[in-house]
Amino acid sequence: MKDIPLRKKIGFGIVLLYLCSIGTFIFALSKLGMIPNLYIIIASAAVIIPWILIALIQWKAEKKAIMSKAIGLMLSVLLFLAAFYLFKTESAIASISTTENVKVDKIVVAVLEDDPAQTINDAADYTFGVQYVLKSEEIKEAIADIEENLGKTIAKKELDTMQEQIQQLYAGDVGAVILNEAYIDMMDEEITEISGGIRIIYNYEAKREVQAIPERENLEVESDAFIVYVSGIDVYGPIETNSRSDVNILVVANPTTHKILLVTTPRDFYIPFPGVTGGKRDKLTHAGIYGVDVSMAALGALYDIDPDFYARVNFTSLIKVVDALGGVKVYSEYSFKENINGQEMIVSKGWNYFNGEQALAFCRERKQLSGGDYQRGKNQEAVLKAIIEKLLSPAVLTGASDLLNSVKGNVETNMSMEQIQELIKSQLDDPQPWTIEMMAAYGKGDMDYCYSMPGTRLYVSWPDESSVNSVKQAIQNIMDYHVK
Repeated sequence: MKDIPLRKKIGFGIVLLYLCSIGTFIFALSKLGMIPNLYIIIASAAVIIPWILIALIQWKAEKKAIMSKAIGLMLSVLLFLAAFYLFKTESAIASISTTENVKVDKIVVAVLEDDPAQTINDAADYTFGVQYVLKSEEIKEAIADIEENLGKTIAKKELDTMQEQIQQLYAGDVGAVILNEAYIDMMDEEITEISGGIRIIYNYEAKREVQAIPERENLEVESDAFIVYVSGIDVYGPIETNSRSDVNILVVANPTTHKILLVTTPRDFYIPFPGVTGGKRDKLTHAGIYGVDVSMAALGALYDIDPDFYARVNFTSLIKVVDALGGVKVYSEYSFKENINGQEMIVSKGWNYFNGEQALAFCRERKQLSGGDYQRGKNQEAVLKAIIEKLLSPAVLTGASDLLNSVKGNVETNMSMEQIQELIKSQLDDPQPWTIEMMAAYGKGDMDYCYSMPGTRLYVSWPDESSVNSVKQAIQNIMDYHVK
């Protein structure tokens, strides 16, 4: 080694570094689990051939050795960076498919808007209106936390319903109320404008470990037909928060025929929730408060199916996913105007290009549409179709890292990491186009009592039997169809 010139030693060191970067890159590429073998072979050849050339130059050539050293060093850095992003991508996939099975109910203390109390300490001597019919354990847990913070037992007046809580708050019979924040939003929309007249002075997060929805480990997503329930909850922030499910779409996919059917079910569909309501009916949107498994069971009973997977998203998820995709092209059947953070948004009849916030506004609008909630459901399908089409296009590969990072912590699913990898791998291996069809169930509007809000008639939609049967048949056509 003493007779070997320094420039040769440096050259061989760079060749060895380059070789290590190649090994790390190929390992990361293979470990990602969603790149077809042919692509891995091509990528391996693309990085090994330059290494051989650089190694030969360092061994024999003198004049070109300096340039080859620089090229080798640069390629080594690039390959290490590529491997880093591949490992990061794998971690993001794992976080999507692995949930902690912890759900959060936000329990709050609310007073009237003009009440002098600003904190829970200011309301220590108030009488608190409580109800233990719904989410009783969470309410009791919040009360215990309040009393621990105050160092005293609070005066409580037990009431039968949330409506009574609000009524007695306005009447001055209680000074404050303790209830689930999700129900405040529910009553605000469906009974009376209350959120503008009350103020929250205390928040408590009641966390619960819930039974995980089993993974369909034996389902081969690259070849077997499957059903994904997409639940869009009406809140921003952490995905584990329990709230109403305003978006209820079934994605029926057949990888063999490359056919997808999107089925939207109106949020106001008046149906029972198996295992929860004891046969009583409620609005489908309220099922989300009890958990994604309850929504799946309700739709499963309605359409005689057993959804395989779920994907749970919220307002934050939609904004981040659409922005990570670089926006989506969506067809609107109506023209209307929206206001986003003080800026006017014009939706044209026909094709529109939306960023994340615009796509969310488009999905949420119903008051300006002649079809109301039914048209909103169709708009939600249109956005989901646009997202799926872009996800299935080769262009998504350039932003795959940003996309996966955008859904990390913002999307929940019981699809395993291996199944997500196989689904992506099969699409890359056989990138033929998918046919995406859309349909919606419909019903008849009425006013009736709901399990989640007893004592008050709410607007509901009784399922139309012929519509439900049409959905059942369409689902079976996708699930059972095979290429001849």
